[in-house]
Order: sequence, then C-alpha cells, then structure tokens
Amino acid sequence: MTILATTPEVIEQAAAELKAGRLVAFPTETVYGLGALATDDTAVALVFTAKKRPQFNPLISHFASSEAAMEYAAFTQSALRLADAFWPGPLTLIVDRPKDSPISLLASAGGSSLALRVPSHPVAQALLSATAAPVVAPSANPSGMISPSSADHVEKWMASEISFVLDGGRCECCLESTV
Repeated sequence: MTILATTPEVIEQAAAELKAGRLVAFPTETVYGLGALATDDTAVALVFTAKKRPQFNPLISHFASSEAAMEYAAFTQSALRLADAFWPGPLTLIVDRPKDSPISLLASAGGSSLALRVPSHPVAQALLSATAAPVVAPSANPSGMISPSSADHVEKWMASEISFVLDGGRCECCLESTV
C-alpha cells in the first residue's frame, strides 16, 4: 500500500482501481473512507472483509452530486429539502431502495433502504466524479476502532487491505457523517 498525493493523474488511477473492483481509501470532510464500487458485489464484500465488519451493518454510498444520487434512489420531498440544504456535506440520507437498484444488495445489508451521501471534500469530489458511479466508503479502519482522520492512520490500520490511499490532508470534522 502507498500513500499518494492527489494529482489529476492519481485521481484517474484511483478511479480505475475502483472500477476494477479494488479498494482505495480517500478523505472526506469527516473521516477517511474505504472506497469500493457500490455496484460491484465482490468489491462491496471486500470492504466487509477488510474492516471485519458484520454484513448486517449497511454501508453508505457516496456520490459526486445530488443529481447523481437521485438517479439511484427514491427521494421524498423531505429528503429533497435536506439534500438541497446540506449537500455536499456531512449528512447521510436514508431513502427507499428502488426494486431495480444497481447498488449491491450487500451494501444495504439486504434491506429496503439505501444510505446516501454527497461529501464536500475536494479529493472525494474529484474521485467520485472520475469514477462516475456510487462508491461505498465506510471509515477506513477495522470495525470498532477510532475512525481515521489522516492518511497515516489508514496506512497504520489498513495497509494490507487496499491498493493505496489518496492523501487529502487531515479531515476537518474527524467524526462520521450525521444520519
């Protein structure tokens, strides 16, 4: 595993890794996330294995924009108002999962809802835009550990599990998003 500075070329490389079914850690405004393509069942399963996370604990799918998120889920009027007010930012919305959702059923722990978020961190935004698909990204640490707020934390806890970490500096909030 390598920590890489975030150049446009590295962002494209990270997007290619995600599209190939591999794991990439990246910063959000809250904590570093362990990213996998949300529509790839095998990649999503790797997240659970890497984190030693129980599969009944759903994952948040991250998007580059509200418009992109709305293509994958049924938004109520309340959810639309919240998205307008707080996205991009550290808010996760729980919405109904459409029957034909391409997001891995494992990501929603087999449930009838989806957890969605549009992070505001510029590195997360660049990666999600380059990937052009939803990315699950729980905190990049073993389940039960303190969430990582720097690339060094991710390297310490997840080095053997991921391709690389996009270094976006220390996270602003250092706490998970609000649900």
